[in-house]
Amino acid sequence: MCLGIPGRIVRIDDPARKLGTVDVAGVLRQVNLVCTPQVAVGDWVLMHVGFAMARIDEEEAARTLQILKELGEAL
Repeated sequence: MCLGIPGRIVRIDDPARKLGTVDVAGVLRQVNLVCTPQVAVGDWVLMHVGFAMARIDEEEAARTLQILKELGEAL
C-alpha cells in the first residue's frame, strides 16, 4: 500500500528536467512532474516518494488533507 499526499504546485522549477515545487500544508517540497506532464502552477497533485502521480481537484485534495489530519490526531 502507498500513501499519496496532496499538494498544490507553486512553480515549475525546471521544465526540461520536469521538476516543480509543491506546497504541502505550508511546507514547500520539490517534486518530479514526469508522470504528470499536463500540470500547471495552481494545480493540485497527489504525490508519492517525490513524484507527482496524478492531478486531482481541490475538493479531493481538501478531503484527503482532512482525513490525514484526523488520522494524525487519532495517533
